[in-house]
Amino acid sequence: MGRTELYNGALLTPPLSDEHLPATDAPSSARADAVYLERKMGDTELSYFLPSRQSGVNDMYLHLGFNAPEHLVSRARVRAAWALLRLRHPLLAAAAQMHDYDDVRFVYRVPVDADDVLQSADANLEYRTQAKDELIDAYLNGPRTLSNDRLSYLVVSRPEVDALLTPPRTPSPSGEGQLRLALDDVAGLPHSQFDLLICAMHFIGDGMALHTFANDFFGLLGSSKTDAELDEMLRTEWSERWQNKDNDSSILPAAMEDNIPIKWSKLHAAAASIDFQMSQQKLVGGQAFPRRKHAERRTVVPTLSFPEDRTKAMLTRCKAHGVSISAALFAVCNAAWARLAVDGGHELPTLMYSALNLRPYFTVRRPAPWDSYWFLSIGYFNVILPTFVPADRARAEATFWHRARQAKEQSARAARHPLLPVLPARATAPSAALLGLSLLGNLDGMYKHAAFPAVRLHTLTTGSRQRHGAMLLFGYTFVGKLWVSLGYDENGFAEGVVDRFWTEALKVIDEFLG
Repeated sequence: MGRTELYNGALLTPPLSDEHLPATDAPSSARADAVYLERKMGDTELSYFLPSRQSGVNDMYLHLGFNAPEHLVSRARVRAAWALLRLRHPLLAAAAQMHDYDDVRFVYRVPVDADDVLQSADANLEYRTQAKDELIDAYLNGPRTLSNDRLSYLVVSRPEVDALLTPPRTPSPSGEGQLRLALDDVAGLPHSQFDLLICAMHFIGDGMALHTFANDFFGLLGSSKTDAELDEMLRTEWSERWQNKDNDSSILPAAMEDNIPIKWSKLHAAAASIDFQMSQQKLVGGQAFPRRKHAERRTVVPTLSFPEDRTKAMLTRCKAHGVSISAALFAVCNAAWARLAVDGGHELPTLMYSALNLRPYFTVRRPAPWDSYWFLSIGYFNVILPTFVPADRARAEATFWHRARQAKEQSARAARHPLLPVLPARATAPSAALLGLSLLGNLDGMYKHAAFPAVRLHTLTTGSRQRHGAMLLFGYTFVGKLWVSLGYDENGFAEGVVDRFWTEALKVIDEFLG
C-alpha cells in the first residue's frame, strides 16, 4: 500500500495477448445482446493496477470474525446481500481490460435482470471450513484469488471445530427498543463461529470502501428482513437502476482525478512530476531494515489486541499528551527502531509513510442511486523523526511524547495540503523508508453494531498481498480494543531482525502507553 509499492511493486510486463471482455459468469442467454459500460482508469488507479498483474501485489482483504445464528449465514441469504451490494457498487462486478500501459479500462456488463445479479454474486462467493489464520495465509501466500476477470470475491468460512456456542446478547437498556425485533427472531438459538473474507482489488477502492462495505453487508445480513424480502429488495433496486434506463458510462464511479474540484490539466502535470520525484527521492531517511534475497515471498501478520480497559487507559494517556493513538504509533515505531541499534549510526533520521484519505476534499457528488463509495481515493505522506533516544528514563518518555506530537503536526500538514504536500527535500542525504503505517482510527465509528444485534463481530484483520520485502504496520480500535498488527515478508529481511523490532515495539507500548 505504500509509495514504494506504487512505483516499484513489480516489473512491468507486456499485456496478455488474449485479454478480452470477461463476463464469464453471465448467463449464456444474455451474451448476444449484452450491454457493456466502460471507462479508462485514472493515473492513481493505474499505479495500483500495473504492479498487480504479476502476482496480485496490493490485492486487499478484510477479515472479520463473528458469531451469529446459522440461518443468518445461509448461502441464500449471504448471496442476496452480496448481490445487492454488487448491484449498488458496479466496480465490484466489473472487469479490467488492458489495451496499453496508459489505457486500461473498467468494463461493466449491465445485468439483464435481478436473477442475473444473483448468478454473478453466486459465482464470486465461496464457502469454506478454514480457520482464520489458514484463511488469511491462503489469500496472502497461495495462488491469487482475484484476476482481471474477478475484481472482488467473498469467502465465508465456518471452521470445522466450532467455538463454544454462545447465547444471543442481552439488550442494553439504552438500545432495548432497537434490538428487540432481531433478538425476538433469534431468541434461544445458538450462535456459531464464522469468518468472513472480503477480497477486492486495490485499484477499485481503499480501506474506507472496505469497512463501509462490511458495515453495509452485516446491516443486510443481520437485519430483520427475511431471505425473500432481501430478494425482493434486489429486484426493486435492479428495476430502479436499469429498467428503462439509458446506458451511460458515467454511471460508473469516477476516477479520483475527476473528483478533484479544480482544473486538473495543469495541476495534474505538476502533481505527477512532484509525485514522481518524491517516489524517487522519498525525502530524507537513513534507516531501513537489513534485507536478504529469497526466491519466495511469504507474508505473515502477527496481531495483538489489548483489553478494553487497557485500551481506554491508553487513549486517555494519549489525549493527556495532546495526540491520538495514531500519532503515538509513529513514535512507537521510531523508539523501537532506535533501541535496536541495527548497524549502528543513528545520526540519520527515520522516515515512515502513511495513507491520506482524500474523500473529504471532493466536491463532485453523484446523485443516488449512482453514489457508490467503491472507488480509490488515497494519497501518501511521510513522517520524519530523529532516530536517537535518550538513555535516561524520564528524558526518554518526554522524547517519546514529543516525537508523537511531531508526527501529529506532520500528518496535519499533509492533510492541509492534500494534493501537493510541502515536505522538506534534501537530495544530498541518503533516503530510505523504514516501513509504512496504515492507521485506521476508531473503526467502531464505522461499524454500527447496534444495527445488526444478532451478529457479534469480535475480530478484524486487514491487509493486502505484498511485494517482496514489504512491511506495513496496522493500528486501529475495534470492539473497544486497540489492535496492532505487522504484515511483512518474513523471507525478505535478515533473520530475526523483524521479530526483535516487533518485540521492542510491544515493549515501548507497555512502557509509554501503559
